[in-house]
Amino acid sequence: MTWQGGRPMGKFRSKDPSALPADLWIQPGELAKGPKDGFYAKLNAVLSAMDFTGQIHRICAPHYKGEALTAGRPPIDPAVLFKMLMVGFLEGIGSGRGIAARCADSLIIRRFLGYALTEETPDHSSLSVFRQRLPEEVFAAAHEVVLEGLRTHGLLKGRHLGIDSSVIEANASLSGLVRRNDEKSYWNYVRELAKEAGVDAEDPAAVARFDRRRKGRKTSNKEWYNPADPDAKVGRTKDGACDMTYKPEHIVDLESGAIIAAEVRSGDAGDTEDLSERVMDAVELVEEIHGRDHVEGNSRVKDITGDKGFHHPGELGIIQKATGARTIIGDPNAERRQPANLEPEARRAVAKAARAVKSQSGKALLKKRGEHIERGFAHVLDCGGLRRTTLRGRVNNNKRYLCGILAFNLSLIMRKLTGMGTPRQAAAARAAFWTCYVAIRRLAAEILRVLTSTIPDPDLNPARLRRLPIFSYAQEPALFSTGS
Repeated sequence: MTWQGGRPMGKFRSKDPSALPADLWIQPGELAKGPKDGFYAKLNAVLSAMDFTGQIHRICAPHYKGEALTAGRPPIDPAVLFKMLMVGFLEGIGSGRGIAARCADSLIIRRFLGYALTEETPDHSSLSVFRQRLPEEVFAAAHEVVLEGLRTHGLLKGRHLGIDSSVIEANASLSGLVRRNDEKSYWNYVRELAKEAGVDAEDPAAVARFDRRRKGRKTSNKEWYNPADPDAKVGRTKDGACDMTYKPEHIVDLESGAIIAAEVRSGDAGDTEDLSERVMDAVELVEEIHGRDHVEGNSRVKDITGDKGFHHPGELGIIQKATGARTIIGDPNAERRQPANLEPEARRAVAKAARAVKSQSGKALLKKRGEHIERGFAHVLDCGGLRRTTLRGRVNNNKRYLCGILAFNLSLIMRKLTGMGTPRQAAAARAAFWTCYVAIRRLAAEILRVLTSTIPDPDLNPARLRRLPIFSYAQEPALFSTGS
């Protein structure tokens, strides 16, 4: 076996590492670098245009020491860590370990982060320290940087807002529940009840059957909690199963689908709880992004759209009075509600909301709400890898979730500029293009072959020549087969 240029010559190549020559030293500049004009290169150009790195440095500067360190590892650029979390959304990776591994083994992502092949990319533990040490305000400010980019590209109108919530599966299990008053585990509690009922408490199957059939069986969040994640609450997941959950909430621009505000809330939090406060924060953020001070009764936001779960007479009245916007939120108790039982202000708010729901513009916005908000949840939670969280604590999950929202809004900008919002969409578009290209080439070649094979003798009668069929299944059956 002879070797040349570090590769085996001949018919077979040895797979034994010991068979490789010892002097395989090459310069870093000679290594493969991957495509230069891919999705991440274009995303880097978008981030550079909005000065993302510079603005992140200014936001994070108060939380970093200004003087040089005399001991310990040097700090990692916070913009790099934000970019790594963007990669997690764009690649559909939910865990920090998976994000770190993907960033370490991809040439394209290394270039996106600004790391050479001879440099170590940040470890997953760096992502954990970054998230734990920086406050929520830093992540909210980074989200506002991207919102400003959306406004620059005409993707943040802010006139029609929609609100909805979904479910996240927490990193905790029902089997770890304990009672709040005596810290007794759930199954120990059930075994005591089974023993009192005459059931063999040492038989797990018998105890499980007893637990399923016992009267008054209820797992209340007021009585039970999981010590591994006290913020997680018992609730229903997206597929209807009972599990520990959180509740993410989006406030979305219904004209572009951009997510203006997002928050991970407790799993048992009501939709109407502090609704007016959350909506007014989103309205003020829209006014701030568009450079106009919030004036009572003179807001840029024209209407707020939500489903019936967000209907509350008192909260609707506060929103209408403070923002001047219509509240297109249906009343689930419209048939049973007695207007005389409401205060005059609440009665007027309910009447306004009912008129807005029945109007043509209200029906159109309710349809848009279902389209844009549900699509945003599907992209962030299901495609972005955030439906099942790997973190514990509402604050940690909220920080991580804001990074996913940030990446989602960036994907809207990329979709407007390039037609593709994620690397997977870009890869699918390239595959579809080459599939169509090959099919067209094959069809053109087959048509040319059929035309050249059916040209008659030029001495034939022209009238007969015009009647001669060009395509005939009897003559060319292969042309009409599914494999052509």
